[in-house]
Amino acid sequence: MISFNKPYFTGKEGYYLAEAMHSGHVSGNGAMTKKCHAFFETRWGFKKCLLTSSCTDALEMCALLLDLKEGDEVIVPAYTFVSSALAFTREGANIVFVDSCADRPGMDESAIEAAITPKTKAIIVVHYAGVACDMDVIISIADRHGITVIEDAAQAIDSYYKGRPLGGIGHLACFSFHETKNIHCGEGGMLVVNDERFLARSEILWEKGTNRSQFFRGEANKYGWVDTGSSFLASDLTAACLYGQLECLDVIQGERVKLWDWYYEALAKRDLAGLVRLPFVPDYATNNAHNFYLVTKSNALRNELIASLKAAGYHSTFHYLALNHSEYHLHSNQYVECAHAEMYEECLVRLPFYIGIKKEAVQEMSEIIERVLKRSAVNI
Repeated sequence: MISFNKPYFTGKEGYYLAEAMHSGHVSGNGAMTKKCHAFFETRWGFKKCLLTSSCTDALEMCALLLDLKEGDEVIVPAYTFVSSALAFTREGANIVFVDSCADRPGMDESAIEAAITPKTKAIIVVHYAGVACDMDVIISIADRHGITVIEDAAQAIDSYYKGRPLGGIGHLACFSFHETKNIHCGEGGMLVVNDERFLARSEILWEKGTNRSQFFRGEANKYGWVDTGSSFLASDLTAACLYGQLECLDVIQGERVKLWDWYYEALAKRDLAGLVRLPFVPDYATNNAHNFYLVTKSNALRNELIASLKAAGYHSTFHYLALNHSEYHLHSNQYVECAHAEMYEECLVRLPFYIGIKKEAVQEMSEIIERVLKRSAVNI
């Protein structure tokens, strides 16, 4: 069986793990953590980076930084992972869902303004599959209404919008280093702070509500409990594993883009019978090859594709369930239709994607997909 995902290791992770263990400092914010922060801040020009135990942790820090009150509203795309909404509901916010675009799973920028009310505090922008939303449109809307923009860039490392790195455009941003992501450390995440307003407080929240970091920099003569917060830091062992990946970022990205191109070229040549759409990347965006997905004409066809690929030894899978009609949301909210998001829930299928898949396997999968589609076209 060709699995859907297989974590890739560069060989450098063990070296840096050993270095961290021999340093005598393996808890958070050690030398390896600082190396990871410096990598992101130098390569992409992010103002401040804080490594966390997960992207969910980073989103929860964003929710705390917003100082949300009961009744405040946060705009979230309906087609995303639960963390994009959960972090804010836990702080008492009401989630207002926005639909996806017809041509891609990212949020429909033209639907955002209608979702804004005087209670709106933030827009959560999810760059699905590492493909940018139209950030000029979103930032313009946010500026007019005085709203904070948070980029959920979990899938978007090393991807760009009009030459600007994703994660560096919103006021705040969050990355994931889960094993399914391009760059990983098993489990991990990072908060990016691009707005001066949040710089000092973000560090305090990160350090369990204390001004410990300022104390160790000599900016305070003692440290204590000064704010809310939690133990959001990742250990230096996690950072060591991540740094072993970051040093090989360009190699990893090159291999992933090559695999993405193999899929696209193989399927673009096939007779898809008008029953499947290939991924769409707008002109303003780059493709960081986070995943490769297809959108089928129906749920039945998607299920048939998944079953046929599985029978041949290839594990493909669906993705998100649209949050606007999730059980938890509907406990206290009325159902609001998000037709495109619900369509992607039913019809999007992700193909196996990791470094090590051979071109011959991609060709075989494309042949299987073509056969299923031709058979389905005859039966329609």
